[in-house]
Amino acid sequence: MEKKLVKHLCAKLSMLLVALVFLISGCATKKITQNQTVLSTINQNFEDGKLQYEHMMTLLPKPDRFPQSYAKGKMITIPSGDWVSGFYPGSLLFLYKETGEQKLLTEARRIMVPLSKEQFNNTNHDVGFMLYDSFGNALKIDPKAGDKEVLINAAKSLSSRFSEKVGSIKSWDSKNPDDFLVIIDNMMNLELLFWATKETGDSSYYKIAVAHANTAMKNHFRPDYSSYHVVNYNPKTGEVVQKRTAQGYSDSSAWARGQAWGLYGYTMVYRETKDKKYLDQANHIAEFMLNNPNMPKDYIPYWDFNAPNIPNAYRDASAAAVMASGLLELYKYNTGAKAKKYYTVAETVIKNLSSPTYKAEIGTNGGFILKHSVGHFPGNGQVDVPLTYADYYFIEAMMRYKN
Repeated sequence: MEKKLVKHLCAKLSMLLVALVFLISGCATKKITQNQTVLSTINQNFEDGKLQYEHMMTLLPKPDRFPQSYAKGKMITIPSGDWVSGFYPGSLLFLYKETGEQKLLTEARRIMVPLSKEQFNNTNHDVGFMLYDSFGNALKIDPKAGDKEVLINAAKSLSSRFSEKVGSIKSWDSKNPDDFLVIIDNMMNLELLFWATKETGDSSYYKIAVAHANTAMKNHFRPDYSSYHVVNYNPKTGEVVQKRTAQGYSDSSAWARGQAWGLYGYTMVYRETKDKKYLDQANHIAEFMLNNPNMPKDYIPYWDFNAPNIPNAYRDASAAAVMASGLLELYKYNTGAKAKKYYTVAETVIKNLSSPTYKAEIGTNGGFILKHSVGHFPGNGQVDVPLTYADYYFIEAMMRYKN
């Protein structure tokens, strides 16, 4: 009896030792040493970014206008209802967190007052961009009474655009009632809905976010895991009518920032659901981007992976910044060579965006940190200029690297 007990205990101990070795080896694959030079560069970027955004404040023409870009010596601004309005206060909040400069927080709170009315905006899908990147970050960095209410109302507005028949949130309205347009960018707005379920206990927000992610996974992606920009559905049947582009080179091309939205979006959905299919999807998108023969060696993508004039096509710093930030989260959910690859690429992007080629000198560039982004090349809009969301995701990527 004693021999059997000893044998049983030895077997159990052996199993525990195997499990311990596996756990330690798994942790070892996660351990990646931060580059102290990169950390020093990042800290300098935060200080320089503080000065840039203090400069930017002085260039806004009206108290209710938001910075979009800067071109030909002129600040280009937009109203609160534009999809990029939330990135300015979001960047200010990030820079305040990293530098402690009170002016940045004061300005963020000032501009969030005219922005707050967008909580009731149900005319597009962008309230996630507008309000989660501003009020959502404020909740984490400088919470105030009323912030949660703004976000809950925004989640209600976003949810109102969901179609059970299609299984998606409508992105853009159209003059044609037979259109139901969904863009890959919409993946980024789902984070607001996941937050709303956690905050309110109402699972409907979560279910809408998951349904949208599933429908996009089914219809937006090609066999190589590149994505279409726009999918048009029949609102009555839910069937796909058309797959096309709006901001990419062609309907069949891989618009760089669109690929980055997908990578970042599905990484976030995995974080919120822990469903491995979303992690697999994010990994597939990352591999498509990083292994693409048209990805430059410095990992700052051309504005479209299929642009006809590569290698002379414009680079898109905004796509690089979104990709880097997404990769710095995605690496945490992987192990071994894949995790190291994602981390190293993100680190490389941060280093290259910090170089004089992409980072503006203090007092120039309208106060924006980064140069050389592409907004809407086919529409000749914001081509090879600074863009507010490029700065936002660059700052976020640096914060993720540092923290």
